[in-house]
Amino acid sequence: MNTSPSPLFSRRRFVATLTGGLCGALAASSARAGGPPAKARACIVLYMNGGPSHVDTFDPKPGARGGGPFKAIRTRAPGVLFSEHLPLLAEQAHHLAVLRGMTSKEGNHDRARYLLHTGYAPNPTVLHPALGAWVSEELGGAGHELPSFVSLAGPSQGAGFLGAQHGPFVVKTPGAAPEDTSLHKGVDDARFARRQEALALLEARFAAGTGDPKIAGRRAVYAQAVRLMRAPGLAAFDLSGEPAGAVKAYGDTDFGRGCLVARRLVEAGVGLVEVTLDGWDTHKDNFTRVAERSRILDAAMAALVHDLDERKLLASTLVVWVGDFGRSPKINQDEGRDHHPAAWTAVLAGGGVRGGVARGRTDDDGDRVVEKAASPSDLFTTLVTQLGIDPNKTMTAPSGRPIAVTDGGSVLADVVAG
Repeated sequence: MNTSPSPLFSRRRFVATLTGGLCGALAASSARAGGPPAKARACIVLYMNGGPSHVDTFDPKPGARGGGPFKAIRTRAPGVLFSEHLPLLAEQAHHLAVLRGMTSKEGNHDRARYLLHTGYAPNPTVLHPALGAWVSEELGGAGHELPSFVSLAGPSQGAGFLGAQHGPFVVKTPGAAPEDTSLHKGVDDARFARRQEALALLEARFAAGTGDPKIAGRRAVYAQAVRLMRAPGLAAFDLSGEPAGAVKAYGDTDFGRGCLVARRLVEAGVGLVEVTLDGWDTHKDNFTRVAERSRILDAAMAALVHDLDERKLLASTLVVWVGDFGRSPKINQDEGRDHHPAAWTAVLAGGGVRGGVARGRTDDDGDRVVEKAASPSDLFTTLVTQLGIDPNKTMTAPSGRPIAVTDGGSVLADVVAG
């Protein structure tokens, strides 16, 4: 329980956490057309912050000039090789679709993260919603106990013009119950109810005096916060009751615990969970750092895919591994690899995705895509379609511009089940 001397600050801090510090204007209008048949009911995004080297992970180039010292190993997908530092994922490769033909134009971290989270390049006239915000708006429900969009160990991207109520619920340290979800010392249910009534009165007066459209979104966030405080499903965030062996299987790291919490959250009905693994911006000492990051990734992601499969959840849960961009096949003077958006890899599993396949191909050095190039828009369109969201659905941003769920793009039909 939080023992801060200020109960009001505690509540405010909880609401700020719930919204991820993001506010957006409500969409002015919505075209609620029926979406495609859903192949997945939930999505787990494993985001590699900083941009992982494709050559040193899922698209190895042994013997190439810039291939590096890592060996390539066989996997359970015929003809598909992974880095030697991903042996557990190699055993799960029959569940994975490896997209080796990804390419984009954004080589700046902030712009690339925005693109990979929203499917759109940054535009100063509009804030686009993240994938999790679309899942919340399209598939979530106003009465759900748990947030529809949860971000673990990273801030993710906000809800843009969809409004703060669809933004990520951010948990910085996975594995423990979220902060400020119990009443402060000295505050009982009756006192808390009176505070809610006072807040509602103030909000009503403010709304009447300003007509600010963000007020409705803020009220929805407050209501969601209170539901979460009282939700039995809140226990899904807390790993204290998990067997030690289960935590160990995921690697007992922040990322590993995040992946285990993500599994528990989709079991509890959360629509999208993002788990961030930082540390992939390897301009220096690439090989030592990638080996260390890969060990963390390998244990956690392999356990997640295996666990979802064992629990009969993989078919209905779409797992996505992606980062900012790739890294250059050229090794720089600091034994590092620099930004390389021209060619990189994403990995999908579950949720109607065909496993055991590698789609696309880069040249012998991993420098450019030479077969079946795919854009972030193609990836985004594929993800929302698998989740049953119409990629062409259009909403009106506060600026008056119609914005579709996706920025064009085509479903990657050869990696999804018919």
